[in-house]
Amino acid sequence: MDSLAEIIRKCEELAFDLKFTRAKEWKSLDKTRVLVGHMPIYIPREVVHAANGLAIGILGGGDKKLIIKGDAYYQSYICHMPRSILELVMDGHFEGFDGFIFPSICDVIRNLSGMFQLLGKGRFIKYLDLPQNFKRHIGGEFYKQELQQILEEIYKINGVKVTPERLRHSILLFNKNRRLTEQIYNIRQEFPWRMTAADLYHIVRAGYVIPVEEHNEILENVIRLIQEERGDPLDKIRVMVIGAFCEQPPVGLIRTIEMAGCYIVEDDFLMGARWIQGDIDPAGTDPLSDICNAYLEKSTFSSSVYDVDNPKEDRMIKLMTDRKADGIIFAAPSFCDPALLDHPILQKACNDKNIRFISFLYSENTGQFKVIKEQVGTFSDSIKLWEEPVLFGNKE
Repeated sequence: MDSLAEIIRKCEELAFDLKFTRAKEWKSLDKTRVLVGHMPIYIPREVVHAANGLAIGILGGGDKKLIIKGDAYYQSYICHMPRSILELVMDGHFEGFDGFIFPSICDVIRNLSGMFQLLGKGRFIKYLDLPQNFKRHIGGEFYKQELQQILEEIYKINGVKVTPERLRHSILLFNKNRRLTEQIYNIRQEFPWRMTAADLYHIVRAGYVIPVEEHNEILENVIRLIQEERGDPLDKIRVMVIGAFCEQPPVGLIRTIEMAGCYIVEDDFLMGARWIQGDIDPAGTDPLSDICNAYLEKSTFSSSVYDVDNPKEDRMIKLMTDRKADGIIFAAPSFCDPALLDHPILQKACNDKNIRFISFLYSENTGQFKVIKEQVGTFSDSIKLWEEPVLFGNKE
């Protein structure tokens, strides 16, 4: 793929292929390959990769899937995503998947894992308890046992023995993936007009449904292409958009924020792909422990992580400062308790530091954004009119 437009078109096609065509093609080439679906937010994909598996991110149907049967399984006062995922289940989209992993982020995901078990989907269902004790000899050992259970389940299917060498190879690949993704964010921080946030979203999301080796090639090509000047800088403010947690915003919402006068220079839309901040040690004697230690010591801030010793509001403000953002947009899914319970804490921190912010809710299948566009547009104008201008990334 020689042009950025072609790469973006292909990534959008991959990201929203609800039949997971590329993943199933990949599996068909080797009888020991397995497909393991995982719910948001984060699982260590390195473990699945080392077992000759492909970890497929299941992020719901968005606005691509009409929800009919899925509504019968859940009450109306929870987030939209589980109903969307069950609609995909009932329509056979996950045929050919060997197993499913549900990380412990909220009660809805816990219940969704039970639904999959009742419906008999996959050859194994694993509810992955992520540690909340961050001491290596306690939380780390517990987490290691959880990951070993995943390896045992996959071994029962394909007989592939995961060696330290295989794990180190997988760690290197995903280290590279995170570094390349972060490099794109760094370039866009200075030159956000070179590629829209919606296009970046498609590129990152494509990595949830294809082999990491292929995604790394895509990211390298994107970096090569956006090193060159393209487009023209516009009179927009730079914002950080957070609160997505696991239910993804409609792409139309991302575009609406940009059209309303904002460059999105940081976000948490697909935070699982960027969860580990930095590299996992690729040369340790016990790579499984190294993966566990990275979770304990290098995780990003999130509503699902106990952070009394490392407050998320401090990390949020530091990230905003590092990205040189002018303000924060809190955009959370309706009925998402973990995200919404955090908002008062995060917004108080903004008030204490005189940081401009706005807040609104969305659903993954939201189709109308007029009110949000007006709200964001007013937010953008207020910063441009009454804040001292700060210029970053001049075209020169």
